[in-house]
Amino acid sequence: MDFIGEFPQMGRQDLRDFKKAIDFGFREFSRAYGESLENFFDPLLMFMVWLEKLLINSPWPIILIVVGALAWVGSRSRMVVAGTVLSFAVIGYFGMWEDTMATLAIISVATLTCISIGIPVGIWMSRSDRVQAAITPVLDVMQTIPSFVYLIPVVMLLGIGKVPGLLAVCIYALPPIVRLTNLGIRLVDKEVLEAADAFGASTRQRLFGVQIPLALPNIFAGVNQTIMMALAMVVIASMIGVKGLGVPVLRAISNQYLALGLMNGLAIVALAIIFDRVSQKYGQRLQRHRQGDLHD
Repeated sequence: MDFIGEFPQMGRQDLRDFKKAIDFGFREFSRAYGESLENFFDPLLMFMVWLEKLLINSPWPIILIVVGALAWVGSRSRMVVAGTVLSFAVIGYFGMWEDTMATLAIISVATLTCISIGIPVGIWMSRSDRVQAAITPVLDVMQTIPSFVYLIPVVMLLGIGKVPGLLAVCIYALPPIVRLTNLGIRLVDKEVLEAADAFGASTRQRLFGVQIPLALPNIFAGVNQTIMMALAMVVIASMIGVKGLGVPVLRAISNQYLALGLMNGLAIVALAIIFDRVSQKYGQRLQRHRQGDLHD
């Protein structure tokens, strides 16, 4: 009976010791390698700062033309282009232009970072069931763990600023493009791969000439979801020093400014709808092109 009574207390003590060991170990790691990690991310920080200044300092008519042109290239829809240009004009009219440009900068860099990491990892997963079994639980954790939990080690290592915010956004937004790249390559018709092998295609030629082109609709669906999830992290990233539309939303929450929060929240929604429509239209065009090639 004494053992039964002492066991919970011993367990709690062991748990406290375990927590202290983790805290001490991570604190020592951050002191030893924190500066090296900051130096490693310096090029990325410089690129983010350069892009943000470029977008903010560029005349608004040029931004509208570039955004409209990109929307046309992606969607080939006059309605989407008109909605995109009108949305940005309204955002500028209500004084949210600089915050929107700062948000565009971090979302662009985060999306490019996720693409450069996610597509190779997705290809790696598609080529090995063991790799897929090993990486899938990691992706599950990245998608389900509360963002405030992984903000703690990121802030401890890198402090407050743009790079920690970017890492937080990427951790949350990376899984969709990895999963859909893996899925798209695995869904490529086996008969098509057998035909490529019959023509003597190498592994590299089969990957870049057959599998990736046929998987592009799924890959762009992953890009779409990555952008949506990155935008969802804008407010969280603003808590650790990232400028953008999340800052006034956070201020509105702290001071109960309904109009301020609503307007900036709607600006984030407008960006999300624009990115979603353009990427969806582009994915549909790729799908039609793929089906046409298969029929030919």
